[in-house]
Amino acid sequence: MKKRKSALTLLEIMIVIFLITLITGAVGYNMKGSLDKGKIFRSRQAKEQLHDMLLLLLAEGTDPQALVSRPLDHIRQLNLAKNPDKLMVDGWGAPFQVQLTRDRKDFTITSVNSAKYE
Repeated sequence: MKKRKSALTLLEIMIVIFLITLITGAVGYNMKGSLDKGKIFRSRQAKEQLHDMLLLLLAEGTDPQALVSRPLDHIRQLNLAKNPDKLMVDGWGAPFQVQLTRDRKDFTITSVNSAKYE
């Protein structure tokens, strides 16, 4: 008896390629959600750190209006942030907007992208 070599047919190869594409698409779709969660987390952490540093500067007697108009300059002078430029942007790279509350004793920090997820 002779053994025949079995070769892959075109149909089998197409089925394998289809399955690989399907699995890759599902993984990619799920990964996108994870990336968005990471950006949301990074944005929240940066907002908290920025808020704490601004309150520290306010407690040290820095003019509140100067903090709102040039927060990055004051954060750099405080010298507590490892990378102040990165602290001033959300997870998507958009800058935070800093506003003073009505009582002038606190700050509201917002960004265009992270507002969608809060």
